[in-house]
Amino acid sequence: MKIVVLDGYTENPGDLSWESLSQLGELTVYDRTSLTDEAEVIQRIGDAEVVITNKTPISKAVLDACPGIRFIAVLATGYNVVDIVCAREKGIPVSNVPVYGTYSVSQFAIALLLEVCHHIGHHDRTVKEGKWENCQDWCYWDYPLIELEGKTYGLLGCGNIGIHTAGIAKALGMRVIAYDARETEAACALGVEYVSLDELFAQSDVLGLQMPLFPFNTGIINKENIAKMKDGVIIINNSRGQMVVEQDLADALNSGKVAAAGLDVVSTEPIHGDNPLLKAKNCIITPHMSWGAKESRQRIMDCTVDNVKAYLAGAPENVVNP
Repeated sequence: MKIVVLDGYTENPGDLSWESLSQLGELTVYDRTSLTDEAEVIQRIGDAEVVITNKTPISKAVLDACPGIRFIAVLATGYNVVDIVCAREKGIPVSNVPVYGTYSVSQFAIALLLEVCHHIGHHDRTVKEGKWENCQDWCYWDYPLIELEGKTYGLLGCGNIGIHTAGIAKALGMRVIAYDARETEAACALGVEYVSLDELFAQSDVLGLQMPLFPFNTGIINKENIAKMKDGVIIINNSRGQMVVEQDLADALNSGKVAAAGLDVVSTEPIHGDNPLLKAKNCIITPHMSWGAKESRQRIMDCTVDNVKAYLAGAPENVVNP
């Protein structure tokens, strides 16, 4: 059986091993495959039975051209890169990795928030540039410092990652509220208060986006909803960039309506040079790295191997197109 990994580099830049996967078949791993050249995708898949992708699209044209495909595994939770309707019609199960980054992603959300509150990276640079050495006073800070005790952390989405983020926020002394279609006992046990969407916008000192992308939340951070928020709200997004209307957020940052934003995702990735958030005030942007801790990526690897094993056993698991 032939197995091909189309874009393995971000999952495994060299600190993990493909050995467990190679034991299941004849394995070929490509670091990167074109996101736009379907001919290259088709050529690389060839007659492989199992195709593993992270962000390389597997379209209807690719599926039509590669009749040997019997199973597709996605090295991620999101699976929108695969035409799952066409795959279903062809009897090809598509499996994802439903839970892997709970700890890493929630930790990173709080890291973004703490960076907004203290600008540690900036102050480290100024010290090394000599500002402290030449300072008339024994200390200084270039941005207002923010204490989180007593403030309200609002979660747009309170699934596994949101619940863990809530636990960290509670440990910092914050009140945590959430909007989610499904209330969980685990969140309630932490003291998370469920509120309406408008209440979430109105009450949050910090608004954290921790929800998968759905039609209802695409562009939900827009000028109309920002207007419902507190003056000086902080927005944290390491979920999906498409939830934000980026020009509207940039305008709100530049006007001061939104005090700061910490973003690990944008609408188009890699980011385009004309993205308005690149020049917006008080906007920290990191390159979609929340998920990238080695421990998190090892869980992706382990689950993907298990997904392939389950397919080989005739009982595919974590199938997103049953």
